[in-house]
Amino acid sequence: MRMMISMAAPVVAFVALVCGIAQAEQLLTEPRVADMAIAANPQIKAARARWESAMHQIAQTVAPNDPIFSYTSGDSNHPWLNNNSYHTLQVTEAFQFPGKAFHQRDQAIRNAEIARLALEAAIRDLRAAAGAGYYQLLLDSALGLVNDENAANLERVEKVAEIGYAGGRVTQTDVIGAQFDLSAARQLRIQYRTAVANDETALNQLLYRRPGEPLAVDRTLKIDHFSVPVDMLIDRANSVRQEILQAALAEQNSDTALYLAKMEYLPDFTAGYIFDHYLMNSAAPAPNRTEAQGLMIGFNVPVFFWMKQNEDVVKAKSDLEAARNDLASVTSQTAASVTTLFRSAQLAYESALLYRDSLIPLARQDFEVALVAYQSGKIDFTALSAALQRDYNARISYLQFANQFLAGKVALEQAIGAPLPQ
Repeated sequence: MRMMISMAAPVVAFVALVCGIAQAEQLLTEPRVADMAIAANPQIKAARARWESAMHQIAQTVAPNDPIFSYTSGDSNHPWLNNNSYHTLQVTEAFQFPGKAFHQRDQAIRNAEIARLALEAAIRDLRAAAGAGYYQLLLDSALGLVNDENAANLERVEKVAEIGYAGGRVTQTDVIGAQFDLSAARQLRIQYRTAVANDETALNQLLYRRPGEPLAVDRTLKIDHFSVPVDMLIDRANSVRQEILQAALAEQNSDTALYLAKMEYLPDFTAGYIFDHYLMNSAAPAPNRTEAQGLMIGFNVPVFFWMKQNEDVVKAKSDLEAARNDLASVTSQTAASVTTLFRSAQLAYESALLYRDSLIPLARQDFEVALVAYQSGKIDFTALSAALQRDYNARISYLQFANQFLAGKVALEQAIGAPLPQ
């Protein structure tokens, strides 16, 4: 029997290891949550449909106008329009001044590219929202664990206070104070659970799932430093941020629109073919000519140019100036945003390291020493409570700074428009 147990022990351990690995693989990480949101979110699908719509508008710009066919039955001497003296068939085609369609095609191509960049921006913003929601869930979950540990420490303080009060070394005030702090910590546990539930609901909304659907995520809080000069990040943002590229394309479209406005002074043409069939010889040009053919060419004349074409040119110039200033504005705002987010992320990272590597161990040691000192009567309950509060605050501060750093990285990638360079 012992031999069978000893032989089965490695098998059980192996099965447990495999199950643990499988469970870890099923946990959702931040990149996986973002990918799931991008695949399911209807806003992304709508942006993709708008891009496809813009793509199908390119060919229309160089397509010729539909010809117009007309039939005329004229000079009838009867109310029912019979006994006509001639029939006329006419085909007309209107076309722009050569070159206009190619400029309009360029604008349509840029509009499609702007729609594609809008899709990328929507994906970027959704990825950032999913990342921020994921790290907020991690923060609230970790805060709940720290509060549980603080409640356990408060139970130790309460027991020590009760023992001291029973021995007559402390007053009942210490016991009441410990009970009060413990009750407050237990109440705070409910608040953190509610916050975690709300965070899961927010993530489920981004994933386009039901609010109460279970969400198994990897709740390990990890901070990895990045060391990239801020000037490099600004240069990268200037080259890849979707809003900057969209503004640049809008400026090019405005420049083309100005050129097209000036081309309004040039004529657009209309050409036509006419075929007349005369049913009465008296209506024909000659007794032996009952059929006649003709060509028609026309063009528009900008007689009222000061009311239309001039105004279009002035408008196009103003639109171009606005587009240039929009590009300069979004470029300047991006540089300022990247710089600010970079500094904030750096500060949060350094603060998190300070609390993790120095202040939390000191605060924990301080509480353990204070607990022993209180038991021996060397310090009072106020000093013990202050030591415990420092330990609790240090852990909370570490989690908050770590979350600020991770959320700052997400915001920085959103401001740049692409992942941070490794």
